[in-house]
Amino acid sequence: MLRFTLRRLLVALAVAVTVSVATFLLLHLSGDLATAIAGPEASAEQVAAVRTEYGLDRPLAVQFAAWAWRALRFDFGNSFYFRESVADLLASRLPITLTLGIIALAVALFVAIPLGVLASVKRDTWIDRLALFVSVLGQAMPSFWFGLTLILVFAVNLRWLPVSGNATWKHFVLPAVALGYYAMPAVMRLTRNGMLEVLNSDYVRTARAKGLPARTILVRHALRNAVIPVIALAAVQFGFMLGGSIVIEAVFSLQGLGQLAWESIARNDFPVVQAIVLVLAMIYIALTLAADLLNALLDPRLRR
Repeated sequence: MLRFTLRRLLVALAVAVTVSVATFLLLHLSGDLATAIAGPEASAEQVAAVRTEYGLDRPLAVQFAAWAWRALRFDFGNSFYFRESVADLLASRLPITLTLGIIALAVALFVAIPLGVLASVKRDTWIDRLALFVSVLGQAMPSFWFGLTLILVFAVNLRWLPVSGNATWKHFVLPAVALGYYAMPAVMRLTRNGMLEVLNSDYVRTARAKGLPARTILVRHALRNAVIPVIALAAVQFGFMLGGSIVIEAVFSLQGLGQLAWESIARNDFPVVQAIVLVLAMIYIALTLAADLLNALLDPRLRR
């Protein structure tokens, strides 16, 4: 297990370095940052002064080394638009996005895993077809449209939940359902297919021949093995939720990281955009690493 963990850590480190370099280069290759900071009406002298002030006149490798060293200390500089520390901005917005992502993932798993298990047990019945229909509908329906529908039904007509904001837990219900429903189809299909494969395996037939209760076979023998790929998928989906929450946060006016990214892109606030991409990428890498290690603990065969 130690060798497996070290190998995964080395791979994660290599990916993190690659992402850092790509994040730095993409923003610098998108255009002249000094001109974008100074504005389209700035004179050549003003652009040159901005280039000197922000160190943009130095070689690219030197700029990257300085930026990477500051990033390791969580120093991402100051925002061009908000005029405050980028780290402080992220610290105030990230908890909202994390809360939304965690609740949305919980909603997706709470619905998708039981539905996938039920669809596999009731294969080729109306329950199975209903589960597949829900799965197809979840992938075909745009998340923003589903979010607007939830607002219209539960906030405007029924007045059960608030429309926007993040003051209380009630404000996260509708956006979490909208975001979680988008991730639910993949989890449900993977659970269903995994359960169908496991239920037809030899050790499950042996357990049935021994006379074990159906619930014990289903939970302790079948689901325990079928859920292993679901763990990896859940980590990937959680990363997608954090990175793709910008639409849901805009629909429900949640002042999270996605909304901050949208505002920063629209205002050419490069330090904020750069920090958001880097932080989300690091979270995604950490989630993938944690899923690999957890899968290896559940299934020792993966360690080889």
